[in-house]
Amino acid sequence: MSERPPRAPGGPPPGERRPPDAGHPDRPDRPPTGDADPARAPRPASRRRLALVLGGGLVLVLVAWFLLSLFQPFAGGGKGSVQVAIPRGSGVGAIGDLLERRGVVSSSFFFGLRARLSGKASELKPGVYSLRRDISYGAALDALSKGPPPNIVRITIPEGRSRREIARIVDGSLTGGYLAATRGSALLSPRRYGAPRGASLEGFLFPATYVLRRGRPVSDLVNQQLAAFKREFAGVDLRYARTRNVTPYDVLTIASMIEREAAVPRDRALIASVIYNRLHAHMPLQIDATVRYAFDDWTHPLTDAQLHSRSPYNTYTRLGLPVGPIGNPGLASIEAAAHPARTRFLYFVVKPCGNGEHAFSSTYAQFQRDSRRYSTARQRRGGRAPNRC
Repeated sequence: MSERPPRAPGGPPPGERRPPDAGHPDRPDRPPTGDADPARAPRPASRRRLALVLGGGLVLVLVAWFLLSLFQPFAGGGKGSVQVAIPRGSGVGAIGDLLERRGVVSSSFFFGLRARLSGKASELKPGVYSLRRDISYGAALDALSKGPPPNIVRITIPEGRSRREIARIVDGSLTGGYLAATRGSALLSPRRYGAPRGASLEGFLFPATYVLRRGRPVSDLVNQQLAAFKREFAGVDLRYARTRNVTPYDVLTIASMIEREAAVPRDRALIASVIYNRLHAHMPLQIDATVRYAFDDWTHPLTDAQLHSRSPYNTYTRLGLPVGPIGNPGLASIEAAAHPARTRFLYFVVKPCGNGEHAFSSTYAQFQRDSRRYSTARQRRGGRAPNRC
């Protein structure tokens, strides 16, 4: 018998050659020769699967964001509330835009979409609402579909009205007397604006539309007015007024006269210039409205006795400004009082058929001519004011 050489366990039988790329069981395989590494280069099918996974994940993220934005499961009311007046005939798009501008909802688009999906787009009711900031779309839709609460009172205070006039608007809707509530407040000190000791809140009660619950204390309204005044007055540039030794309280006093005299916006700064020029020339202001304020009479012709009264508000008998504002001016008149037009005007009178505009003049002779023109037009109309013809 012939002997054969022994085989290594697991090796090839005698006479067979080991493939050049086959690894040995006792040592690591040699790396394959060639340009591509199958372990590192994914196959085309693998790349497609990876793209599908990534694309699917992105779609899921977008869907989750969309649903969270639409249904807002974690939304809650923010701090504070705002008054929102929904006009009659407003569509859901206009309502959404209004709510977004007022800070009630975060997106007009999602509000409108949520309204349509919920079937409430046609159920939103007009009216005045008090809504919290940053509430969910669902909460806003619930409130607007129910309509404004029946116990809400809307109080509109026109520009320039005095405390006594505002009291006639307010009293009966809220608890307490407006005049008593506006003698003073811990929220605002008139003396900080240059007012004399004992001054009331006249001039600081900002005119606007306010929404309150019926029967609430009238002090709630006063507090809202004072807060609105602080907010608006803080943005008024008083640098020019200071150069003329005009205090913030004087600005309010001038603005209150402008509010009563100006019937068109363009006249405000011109009337302010007349007041500044007369103060500089040490001339009496001769503003009828100051006398009317003293007697709380805004409708009847002024009498000689009233024009010659010794009231501290009578600008016919006293030089300088009256002792305080004769009403509560709006922002436009406050701005005019702080920034008068630069003119030499000393007089003004209503233009005949001028729709409320005034004729301004720097000489008494021109003022007389303007006054005669007005008187003639009034006589032709049988004694009626010829403001509009």
